[in-house]
Amino acid sequence: MAVSDPARLPSVFVEAFNAKDLGAIDRLFEPDAVRVLRPGVVVTGDGRRQATSSFLALGVPIEITVRHTYVYGDTALVIGDFVIDGTRPDGEHVHIEGTATDVARRGPDGLWRYIIDNPPGVEVGGD
Repeated sequence: MAVSDPARLPSVFVEAFNAKDLGAIDRLFEPDAVRVLRPGVVVTGDGRRQATSSFLALGVPIEITVRHTYVYGDTALVIGDFVIDGTRPDGEHVHIEGTATDVARRGPDGLWRYIIDNPPGVEVGGD
């Protein structure tokens, strides 16, 4: 699941997420990458992995539609609309959607990885 084009990061993320493969998802991130839980609240490391794991535990697939990918040197901004919609194994309906604004960086190996995962994206509020 190596990504040599930052515009492909979301589709590779979707593939790993829908396969419920936390390890594959984690490899799409730099080790110290951050995840925005809500404006002003970020986690990294085990906190980021736990946040991803909680979404996987919903048991509902994700869809992402990329709006834009802007690249400057080894840095990229990826903006995409996501939807997690379906029925959990316990029968509860889940619907989460938003427009994520994520930042990726090309590593020395030429592969792109997320450094900032911001699912709330354009949500107003926070510190």
